[in-house]
Amino acid sequence: MKKLRLLHVVFDTTIEAHEIAAFRGAIVEKVGRENIIFHNHLSNTEFVNNYPLIQYKRVGRKPSVFCLEQGVDEMYRFFVNKEWNMMMAGRELNMKVSSLNLKDYTLRLTPDIMKFRISNWLALNSENYAEFDKLSALSEKIEKLETILTGNILSFAKGINWTIDQQILLKLSLLSAPKVLKYKGVGLTGFDAEFSVNMFLPNYLGLGKGVSHGFGTIKQI
Repeated sequence: MKKLRLLHVVFDTTIEAHEIAAFRGAIVEKVGRENIIFHNHLSNTEFVNNYPLIQYKRVGRKPSVFCLEQGVDEMYRFFVNKEWNMMMAGRELNMKVSSLNLKDYTLRLTPDIMKFRISNWLALNSENYAEFDKLSALSEKIEKLETILTGNILSFAKGINWTIDQQILLKLSLLSAPKVLKYKGVGLTGFDAEFSVNMFLPNYLGLGKGVSHGFGTIKQI
């Protein structure tokens, strides 16, 4: 069991799906690049290889910031500004808050099976894509993806110092055809999927690669 602090802020303006990275950049410029938790870059070539505690998403057409643990405390660096409006891709965003949800969430494994939908999940990197591509049977591909998604959950748990000492029981129940998603200008293979797992997880949590840019966002069905 693990207590998790969450803050999810949705702003009352609109952006397009391809503008999430630009929205992230605008927030980073607003709070200052010296605040590394907002972007996880030590330099132009060095990165903090931890689970992102601040994630940028799109809810409906509205931009949002999803903060966990230390990220909750750090988000005040945006709100202490007297002026919240900011420039993004050459246009000004009027950054009024549409909704703000601050809560403590109890993470735990449960005897009940919870069902989730995951959107734009970047399951495959250059290494596991080659392994995945060699598999011929659909059942083998699904089993491989189940192993990867379980690993994504464990990576998230490690990033928030949650030790899971029981077996995670995860099954994919629905899988879209693979699609190409642009991440940092590179086309990567992604999926939409539905899965069940014996675990409570918060809505809008990101799993897999690119979660700070809104990829792999889950929502309970």
